[in-house]
Amino acid sequence: MKKGVLTSGAFVACLLFFVLGNAHAQNFPTRPLTLICPFAAGGVTDQYFRSVATITSKYLGQPVVVDNRQGTNSAVAVATAMAAARPDGHVIAMFPITALRIPHVQKVTWDPTKDFTFVIGLVGYTFGVVVKSDSQFKTLKDLLEFAKANPGKLLYGTSEHGGSPHLIMEDLALKSAVKFRYMTIRGQLTSKALMDGQVQVLADASAWGPHVDSGAFRLLVTFGDRRSRWNVPTASELGVDILSYSPFGIVGPKGMDSKVTKLLHDAFYRTLDDPEYDALLKKYDMVDWYKSSEDYAEWAVDQFRFQRALIERTIGLGRN
Repeated sequence: MKKGVLTSGAFVACLLFFVLGNAHAQNFPTRPLTLICPFAAGGVTDQYFRSVATITSKYLGQPVVVDNRQGTNSAVAVATAMAAARPDGHVIAMFPITALRIPHVQKVTWDPTKDFTFVIGLVGYTFGVVVKSDSQFKTLKDLLEFAKANPGKLLYGTSEHGGSPHLIMEDLALKSAVKFRYMTIRGQLTSKALMDGQVQVLADASAWGPHVDSGAFRLLVTFGDRRSRWNVPTASELGVDILSYSPFGIVGPKGMDSKVTKLLHDAFYRTLDDPEYDALLKKYDMVDWYKSSEDYAEWAVDQFRFQRALIERTIGLGRN
């Protein structure tokens, strides 16, 4: 009898948990959402997410508030925020591709393929190499010829050590048999560093776009699978086997209710079809990259392996 009572009690508890959980999912969201952006305010990623937050708010029925958590590493900022958040869907985050790299180069307390709930894949960047308009480098060939004749003298800057532009440039150096010097430039200061002559070359996402439009910078190459609106050659067109656009999307804390995940996915999916969103992609020349929750999670597993090989080839693995 006692065992039967315990079993009944356990059954009632499970039933109550299911009913309450289902009610929560049906009522979600019950308050404004926080969207963690692990980059500085004013940058391309921040501006993209502020626009996306405004559009998605229409479909969720609650405001989506962007919270910038800039730190020494975007992936660590996201992992820390998600570990501290309740898995109720009210705190979500951008998932940078560096989250799939960092565990290969330093010891971390989280697994990028298991400790997040993957909601939706959204978009990728247009990466490019730019110089000042009065630079001696008119083409990528000019830049590589100088680097070959002057090993270690050409100084380039990127916004994050171990970020995609950094790995792109190191991969470019390897595949072109040249040697560059490298400087990390934080936040919105990348373009200023090139403008002020702190670096000779800038490798970054399209934050340099307005400077190219104004004629202050010259774009030498991009690294997507097609030309950008500036119509300069891609790396593959120039015979360099590098394709990189670092797609990203939205994740939540581990253990989110599948119904909440679907509600979030569907709201962001509607955003992708919104006319305002089309204008946003064109403004920043971003690459459309939709992934369902399931496909996004599978992609992360595959990409985790790929990133290990890329890091090993370019900057070397850490000692975990």
